[in-house]
Amino acid sequence: MMASGSDAWASSPSRGASADALVDVFAPARTVMVQAQIAARGVIDSVVLDAMRAVPRHRFVPAEYEAEAYHDRPLPIGQGQTISQPYVVAAMTEAMHLAPRDRVLEIGTGSGYQAAVLAEISGEVYTIEIIESLGRRAESTLTVLGYKNVHVRIGDGYQGWPDKAPFDAIILTAAPDHVPQPLVDQLKVGGRMVLPVGKVEQTLVVLTKTTEGIKREEYFGVRFVPMTGEVEHHRPASTDSLRRPN
Repeated sequence: MMASGSDAWASSPSRGASADALVDVFAPARTVMVQAQIAARGVIDSVVLDAMRAVPRHRFVPAEYEAEAYHDRPLPIGQGQTISQPYVVAAMTEAMHLAPRDRVLEIGTGSGYQAAVLAEISGEVYTIEIIESLGRRAESTLTVLGYKNVHVRIGDGYQGWPDKAPFDAIILTAAPDHVPQPLVDQLKVGGRMVLPVGKVEQTLVVLTKTTEGIKREEYFGVRFVPMTGEVEHHRPASTDSLRRPN
């Protein structure tokens, strides 16, 4: 999520349980989005591409932005936050290597769009949002759309969700300046964590937990809002202090 935008969230004829028949009006736009913005940039996992085609992105944005919902950019969702660019959502999802029964933890629910994409692929999604109004709105949208395998919690995500751990995969949609150790601890051996790391300069990082330590891969530069809350009180001397396998 990126900083920007208005807090307005007007109602729309195309949003809500009574409007389900209108969702397919946007299906051609989703198809173009997947082909031109996502597959053309190298996302090849057919399961991820199918999920991106299935989730109605326009249902996760304010009414005034519905016409732009399938454009190649983030959009404001209120509270200075945005819904991420479709390609970034797809690339991060693909990097998680999800399986149908996987349990996934997301830090930063935002609009709920990323959680919906994850829910199309995995077994259970546990998502935490620090901004209550966004979390409640996302929870409502996900419920209306029938995502029964997404569980929303309002709170600080730094400590994760210990009573639901361990997780097969963890994703962060806000950027810490270091990798939160509590989240690493809640990742299964063999699991993957995908997150932006950095302050001004941010990089999308993929961590794989092995029996010998943490394997770290760096993907590409990104721009997310900074992670806030407890993370701001943890400043390790090195942001690359995790133990890695030789």
